[in-house]
This record gives sequence, structure tokens and C-alpha cells, in this order.
Amino acid sequence: MSRDTLNRVPMLLSVVAGLILSILPLPNWLNLARPDFLVIVVLYWSIMVPRAGGLTLAFLAGLLLDASKGVVLGQHALALCLCTYIAIKLHLRVRIFPVWHQALTVFWLLVIYQFMLFWIDGMTGHQITNYLRWLPAFTGAALWPVFAGLLGNAYQRT
Repeated sequence: MSRDTLNRVPMLLSVVAGLILSILPLPNWLNLARPDFLVIVVLYWSIMVPRAGGLTLAFLAGLLLDASKGVVLGQHALALCLCTYIAIKLHLRVRIFPVWHQALTVFWLLVIYQFMLFWIDGMTGHQITNYLRWLPAFTGAALWPVFAGLLGNAYQRT
């Protein structure tokens, strides 16, 4: 097996785990603060190994998230592709910074993701104007160091 094939195995397993964590039922009070696990995983791979997944991974992961949540088809795919494109363009700049600075960058990418979902919901008539809608961006950025450590260990072992 080549090195490229081995590198994609932890990526695909982490995307499946991120999808499972994204659709896992939680109590309502905890569901409001649920970070966007799948988005964080896709952003990690887009920043650290942009050629392994890239926009194809983002689009397919977004479609899987759309299908599993039962929302407008392409909503999460579009938002995730936009954030992934920005992450790929910035990946060389983001990787050299410490993890807390990366968390700030991921925070803004998650805000862009949430804004795209907010905009698409408004265009389709599913307006949610609650300020708690932005809470996953904060929790996702707070969990970025944990995800970066776990996914970094998984990638280094292959």
C-alpha cells in the first residue's frame, strides 16, 4: 500500500466518527451547544493535509450531513465547501501558528459556516433568529485543540 492510501484511512474514519457525533441524539440543553463535529474534522484535514480530501471531501460530507439531518439538500454542503475553500487557501499560514491561534481561525471559519446556514435558512423560510444559533462556533473553537491533538496522533501513526 502506498503512503497516500494509508493517509486517507484515518481521514475517512474520522469523517465517519464526526458524522456519527453530529447526528447522535442529545438532550435539548446540550444539543444547543453541540459543536459542528463533522465541520471541525473536515477543517482539520483541509488545513493539515489539503490534497487528501479538499473540496470533494467537504461536499460529500456536507451532503451526508444534509441527508442525515433532513434539511435542504446542499445546505451544509455549500457552507462546508465555502469554509473548506478558505481553509485550503489559508492552510500554510494557519499551520505555522500555535494551536490557540489556529482555534481563533477555526472560530471565524465556523462563524462563516453558521452564517451560510443562517442565510440559506432565511432564503428557504426556515428562519431561526435565536442568538444561541452561534453557540456551536464558540464550542467548536474551544474544542479545536482537543481535535487537533487526537487527529494529529491518528495521522502520525500511519
